[in-house]
Amino acid sequence: MTESLLDHYRVMWRIRLFEEKTRDLKVRGDVSGSVHLCIGQEAIAAGALGGLNRSVDVVFSTYRGHGYAIASGSDLTALFAEILGRGAGLNGGRGGSAYLSDPDNNFFGENSIVGAGAPHAVGAALAGLFDGSNRVALSAFGDGAMNQGAVHEAMNMAGAFGLPVIFLLENNRYSELTPITAMVGDVELYQRADSYGFEGIQIDGNDPTVVLDAVRSARDRAARGGGPTLIEAMTERLVGHYVGDVQQYRPAGEIDDAKTREPLVISAQKLLVQGFDDVELKSVETQERDRVASAASAALQLPFADPATALEFVYDS
Repeated sequence: MTESLLDHYRVMWRIRLFEEKTRDLKVRGDVSGSVHLCIGQEAIAAGALGGLNRSVDVVFSTYRGHGYAIASGSDLTALFAEILGRGAGLNGGRGGSAYLSDPDNNFFGENSIVGAGAPHAVGAALAGLFDGSNRVALSAFGDGAMNQGAVHEAMNMAGAFGLPVIFLLENNRYSELTPITAMVGDVELYQRADSYGFEGIQIDGNDPTVVLDAVRSARDRAARGGGPTLIEAMTERLVGHYVGDVQQYRPAGEIDDAKTREPLVISAQKLLVQGFDDVELKSVETQERDRVASAASAALQLPFADPATALEFVYDS
């Protein structure tokens, strides 16, 4: 699917404003459970979905996955409703912020177990070789997940069988609250792909067009039988690991510095060079702000999920 930078800019504003509103709802007490926001990392989800065949390819994300749901096309009201525990939510209010999914849009969801989406994606890719779908599976996860055994096993299997998987590593430089530099001996994580027998690349994860090009190339290679790819997308989150994280572990001035090269700033600068003006760009923000506000307001009016249905879909009848 071909998308312009303006399309990406719109989606990134949608994600940013959705996340900011979700944070407000959490702080206000309307959201139960932990909430992990992707503020500052919007370009990866926006660009990645543009590089896939949305009619067949499937996406698995980390628990910081609202952006992938939005970029996949999830209805904003249903998404807010899910996070708010409403019965009309994407998953009947059962998933909440960290476990939601939208299979109707080929987004097979978040997972609160670090790195657990990688073996799921490998399974989906393997199944696609037998069911005739020829799908490519994308697994998005953070730098901390690279040290999980399940991710190692998933990459090893994908490499050994040449499976059509894209491993999309969102390196925001922190494994939860610990700098990646304190976690590994070699911070060039994309180079690990060599040991599994497939290609690894490192890209600017704050530029959606760069992400799109990388994912599209990996997708084309996988669809031709060329096997998996590890894409290390370098980015920075502009908020805490979770809502309420005071971020005492981050050096003074780090976040302010990151704001000078975050996705919305980079894309706005490029759009201005392309001939768009400030009024047009502000209009995009205003339209998306109204869209998000309307969706949140509608979701807040919906009834809560019925506790009596909590065990539905848990056991076979």
